[in-house]
Amino acid sequence: MTKGSIELLARGVLIHNGCVLLAHVKGATNTFLPGGHIAFGESAEAALVREIREEIGRPVRVKQFLGAVEHGYGPEADPHCELNLVFAVECDSLSSTRAPESQEGHLEFLWQPLNDLASVNLQPYPLCDLLPQWLEDGAKGGWGSTL
Repeated sequence: MTKGSIELLARGVLIHNGCVLLAHVKGATNTFLPGGHIAFGESAEAALVREIREEIGRPVRVKQFLGAVEHGYGPEADPHCELNLVFAVECDSLSSTRAPESQEGHLEFLWQPLNDLASVNLQPYPLCDLLPQWLEDGAKGGWGSTL
């Protein structure tokens, strides 16, 4: 069995005027959906509401489960895997004219057109194709993987 870690994450899809809210670590070249780790004994929806409030200082409402993406990364000597549970969320106090200010010093946020996610290196990369499909088709329970 390979050594490494497995992380369980809840991710939120906030859409305004055809753009999706993305986060990135300052200085990093990739982006990701807002959200984060699910604590032991915490529901994915509760974790998502908590994580986004910690990140942008605003409450969100979870609308629906969209799908999941498993993702592997890291060096062969210390591989990591994560399972991202992706939900559509709403936040009445956000607009797509200005990205929200991060409440965490290491993060920045941006609005990115839904049809141009690859140009900002969205990770896990299957989301570049899956998000527009899930949102357009109203599909629920979609699956993607980098493994």
